[in-house]
Amino acid sequence: MHVQILIYDGFDELDAIGPYEILHGAGFDTELAGLEPVERITASHGTVLEPHATLAARPDLLLVPGGGWRDRKPVGTWAEYERGVIPAAIAERHRAGSRVGSVCTGAMLLAKGGILDGRPATTHWAAYDDLRGHGVDVRTDARVVDDGDVLTCGGVTSGLDLALHIVEAELGAEAAEFAARLLEHERRGQVFVSATTR
Repeated sequence: MHVQILIYDGFDELDAIGPYEILHGAGFDTELAGLEPVERITASHGTVLEPHATLAARPDLLLVPGGGWRDRKPVGTWAEYERGVIPAAIAERHRAGSRVGSVCTGAMLLAKGGILDGRPATTHWAAYDDLRGHGVDVRTDARVVDDGDVLTCGGVTSGLDLALHIVEAELGAEAAEFAARLLEHERRGQVFVSATTR
């Protein structure tokens, strides 16, 4: 499975790096990808990264981190939401057949792209009302929401649980348990799986 994690200036480090470590460690072809060819991207806490790739036309799974939403920072999720280019690119990949997921307020970029209209989803608690404003069925009781071709999770560390959910769905419970044990991470919170996914 080809996984791309879309990184952009101001994204939250753990939103992207946590899932990257789990998915790459599980053996998936996992890349940190920029929207366009760039030499480096600076995350919200100052970490500078060189993307592995540019965003493919149709990765099997596209994960989108959040960062900088609550504070309305001039770089990060809020800025990209306002700019609209990343939401359009995500929607284009989804239409092409990519499964799309978000960590934390990355859900707002999916919502802006029209991907979450009327669907169950979750995000960081600070963005619940913003997500509801897009007509999303916000699941505040779920840490991870699996709606088939769209996956979302709550804030920051819930990205670990989302990645472990993906590992379990693709490789089985034993593989997910092993990955969690390697990280010394205890999975927690509810995973809501929509009826259409079951």
